[in-house]
Parts: sequence; C-alpha cells; structure tokens
Amino acid sequence: MARRQHLTLTLAVTLFFFFTISYFYSSDTAPAREAARLIRDGVQAPLGDAIAGLKKQGFGTKSDDSDLGQVLDEGSIAPKLENATLKAELGRATWKFLHTMAARYPEKPTPKDRETFLTFFDAFGRLYPCGDCASHFRKLKKQIPPQTSSRNAAAGWLCHVHNKVNKRLEKPLFDCANIGDFYDCGCGDDDKKGKDKDHTKAKGDKKKREQAALHEAAWLDGAWDMLV
Repeated sequence: MARRQHLTLTLAVTLFFFFTISYFYSSDTAPAREAARLIRDGVQAPLGDAIAGLKKQGFGTKSDDSDLGQVLDEGSIAPKLENATLKAELGRATWKFLHTMAARYPEKPTPKDRETFLTFFDAFGRLYPCGDCASHFRKLKKQIPPQTSSRNAAAGWLCHVHNKVNKRLEKPLFDCANIGDFYDCGCGDDDKKGKDKDHTKAKGDKKKREQAALHEAAWLDGAWDMLV
C-alpha cells in the first residue's frame, strides 16, 4: 500500500512539473519571438541605411573602364609650379626616372605590359606635380602617342618627346640612337650575365655554322674570309 502511494505521488509530481514547464514555454514563446524581431529590426535598419549610403558613394561597386578613362582624361591635379629652381630639379629627376623605366621595359612586352605602360603615362599626365608641365605633356602625348611594341620603341618614343620639350625650352637635343649612353639603366649583374651568356651561345652557334659551311664548300677559295 505504501509503495502504491509513493508511485502515485511520484507520478503526480512529474505531471505537475511537465504541465508547468509546458505552460511557461508556450506563454513565453510569443514575447521571446517579438523581442528577437525588435532586436533584429533595430540592428538591420541602421545597418541597411549605412550600406545604402556607402553604395551611393561608390563603395563596394567595381569601376568600369569608361569611368577610369574619364578620370585619366581630366586636367592636371597639381597647380602651376612657380619656383623655377624647383621646377628644373623636378624635371631632371623625372626624366632620369622615365628614361630608366623605358630602358627596363621588356623587349617583348605582353599585352598587359603594354596596357600598364599606357595607363602609367595617362596617370602621369594628370599627377605630375607641376600643373602647366603636366598640361603640356598631355598635349604632346596626343600629338605623339606612346609606343609600346618593344623596348626600343618605348625608349625612342620617350626620347622624341623629351626632345620636343627641350626644343621648346631651347635646350640641346639628344641623339635618340644613343640615349642609353646618357641615361644609364643601371642594369644589374643578372642582366649582364644573361647578355654574356646569350652572346657566348650566339658565338658558338655561329662557329658551328661556319664549320659546316666550310666542310660543304671547301673547294671555294677564300671561303673562310667570306664566312667570318
């Protein structure tokens, strides 16, 4: 009998806790969901406004080529440089940089190399810190478009532009065939070793060709002098 009463009491207590928990769970669900909704809306609304504002300013959007072209086609960013001494110093340093850059331009540039070269000078025409100089350079660039097919073409184009500037300023003109003698590219040992290696290989190939020709045409008097 006592055991039956104990089981009955246990069952009653269990049912009581079950219904109590169910009641609180069901009654709290609506307020909890409402609170979560309010929190979510409170965070999302200002965040959405902030994102919309950034997009209006152009953040998070990819500029297309036409936008870039419009930017590069605008006028000089810097004002006119009045100090003649500073202008001359800036000019000398800039020409040194540009001629060195052209001297290190690839012999066989990729399409991306050529595009980068053109884009650089488009930006240079706006960013050069002498407004009137930059304006003059842009006019020259339109008259004489940059050449990008090879290192010689790029270096020759830049030399021609430099001579146009020097002529206007009544300065001596450069011999564009020997511009490298005046503006040393500063090529490192790796470049020199590469050139020496290529030169040695070329000499070896030439010798083989000469020997083959001599062997095939030994009857020709003075063949060696002709081949060498």
